[in-house]
Amino acid sequence: MNASQPPRSDVVDVVEVRDLVVRYGAATALDNVSLRVAPGEMVALVGPNGAGKSTLVNTLTGILTPASGSVEVRARIAQVPEGRQMFGDLTVDDNLRLGAWQLRGRGESRRKQRDTSWVYELLPDLVRVRDRKAGGMSGGQQQMVAVGRALMSRPEVLVIDELSLGLAPLIVADLAEHLTELNREQGTAVVLIEQNARLALDLCSRAYVLEAGRIAAEGDSADLAASPDIARAYLGEAQALPAPPDAQDDPGPHDPGPRDRAMADPAPTPGTAGTARGNQDTAVQAARAATREAK
Repeated sequence: MNASQPPRSDVVDVVEVRDLVVRYGAATALDNVSLRVAPGEMVALVGPNGAGKSTLVNTLTGILTPASGSVEVRARIAQVPEGRQMFGDLTVDDNLRLGAWQLRGRGESRRKQRDTSWVYELLPDLVRVRDRKAGGMSGGQQQMVAVGRALMSRPEVLVIDELSLGLAPLIVADLAEHLTELNREQGTAVVLIEQNARLALDLCSRAYVLEAGRIAAEGDSADLAASPDIARAYLGEAQALPAPPDAQDDPGPHDPGPRDRAMADPAPTPGTAGTARGNQDTAVQAARAATREAK
């Protein structure tokens, strides 16, 4: 299913949140939050630091317990956590296998479930580093491993907490291209939690804006991007935004290699919202063109 296609009214949502309240002690982190995700849909959740985005993610995946309201997940769900959270002393391949730890099976069935070859087909950049320790890789490579590790559980819903955090724009564009292909080819629903609202609105067909624990706005990404209030608060008044100040691919203790050094050159973020695939192609082309000019 193409992410730009609106969900049909007869399709049962794979994620449905109603009037969700989550508290940390006396502090309310989420207050009457409701949202839905249809099968094969790409949905963005944007908002500033402290808005409750990670709290919502952790509640969806069962890490946190609601104070009230309901969370229904009607499909297998996997989370790509903020900060990647690698097992640094293990190899890339071992990190991927850990993603299939809870899948049931014995003998040959178990071995097939832990077969990582299909993840390398989806993320071919990991093939050459499969035997390297994950803690010694660049931030972009680690983020790709984190995505692959989540995919090993064969999810129908992939929840990604801060895809672009600390990464150069070209690496983000590369990761976004993989996500778009995964959604288009396998029909995996994606919930993208992002501070980079422009990236999120470009990739996803629908979006929710979370502020101070409440849903401040929701709707089609194109409509939200066209809203003067949303554009002013989250996209900036200028047509082209500068790269965020932390948009450097944080290197590990080892040399990330020539490809990663080339990918760390700054490049513009995607443009205004439209179809997920069309915008992603534009973003990748622009990023690669900027890299060629910088050489």
